[in-house]
Amino acid sequence: MKYLKLIFSAYINANLMMRIVLGLIIGASMALLVPNMTIMTIIGKLFIGALKAIAPILVALLVTSAIAKSREGLGKRFRTVIALYITSTLIAAIVAVCASRIFPIAIALPDTGSYDGVAPDSLSAVFTNIVGDIMCNPITAIANASYLSILMWAIILGFALKKTASSATIELFNDLASTVTLIVNWIIQCAPIGIMGLVYSSVSESGMSIFTTYGKLVALLVGCMVTVSVIVNPTISTLLLRRNMWPTLWKCLKGSALSAFFTRSSAANIPVNMNLCQNLGLDKDFYAVSIPLGSTINMNGAAITITVMTLSTCYTLGINIDLGSAIMLSIIATFSACGASGVASGSLLLIPLACSLFGISQDISMQVVAVGFIIGVIQDSVETALNSSGDVFFTATADFLDRKH
Repeated sequence: MKYLKLIFSAYINANLMMRIVLGLIIGASMALLVPNMTIMTIIGKLFIGALKAIAPILVALLVTSAIAKSREGLGKRFRTVIALYITSTLIAAIVAVCASRIFPIAIALPDTGSYDGVAPDSLSAVFTNIVGDIMCNPITAIANASYLSILMWAIILGFALKKTASSATIELFNDLASTVTLIVNWIIQCAPIGIMGLVYSSVSESGMSIFTTYGKLVALLVGCMVTVSVIVNPTISTLLLRRNMWPTLWKCLKGSALSAFFTRSSAANIPVNMNLCQNLGLDKDFYAVSIPLGSTINMNGAAITITVMTLSTCYTLGINIDLGSAIMLSIIATFSACGASGVASGSLLLIPLACSLFGISQDISMQVVAVGFIIGVIQDSVETALNSSGDVFFTATADFLDRKH
């Protein structure tokens, strides 16, 4: 028993990404050496099942809590920085749409048998799906993982709580959201074992060629994130301020992105960003609020991940996506990304919400989430680096603009 406790303690304390890499290697090796092990397939299915069970509750509570506790009466600088956060996230999603259409990538999934072949073929069909899905009993929506309905009712409940509930009630919803987030983190601690089973199943069925596809997917995601970081964001600020903002960008990348890449947490990087804002000579009263706010709603990388992974799922299933539907996806990804903060790999858990736009079942979309965990060794680190450095960069932009006026 003593040795088991030591092994368990060593497992928990080890770096999650290193454990995932180890699980990936073990799963692939076992698939080549010992194929047809039923227990390995069951492990992968258990992991996906746990994610499927908790994701609808997570989305409902995160969105409700975020809206209920949001601040009112923000000054001009805060309105500016919020507009910059949201606008850059929307543009990031559009960049991801364009890149995915130029470089379409299909994903090797273990099982697509639950797909019924009925997919929208136009923007009007997408709207029909939205209307059909959104008018659903909220309890039924959570039970059946109807994400559009969950999102609508969470928004309505959040605003209702904001208007009528006491601070204690709002804090209760915040505590519930934190509790479910903790449960998600527990499940993610099991990701290395779950990924071992998923990789085993994928390699057994498709061979080692799946890693070529995963590599292309990582390249597409990272390419979009780098484009947004070094081209899109500084262009927005430069046009707004009419001054060269690339030197400020490099300071943000050097001072924030590097540490965020390794911590993989925007929240954990807040002290680093605060110190960087001080070094840039920004107003402390402003960045003391805008930086934590940015770690919550400035989610360029998350929007890219949600968009690229959703479109790859569509390509895998042969679903034709017109431009109007892709734009609608960008908008959904933008506002969904704002709910990804504070949750490890939160952007991955919001993929089913975006997939539901195109009639894709949760059974399939959760397989895509599992693929996201496999490539998350790189994807999540780059995503966090983009998000966190953007917090400082747009805080500086809003502060500089206020001084200019």
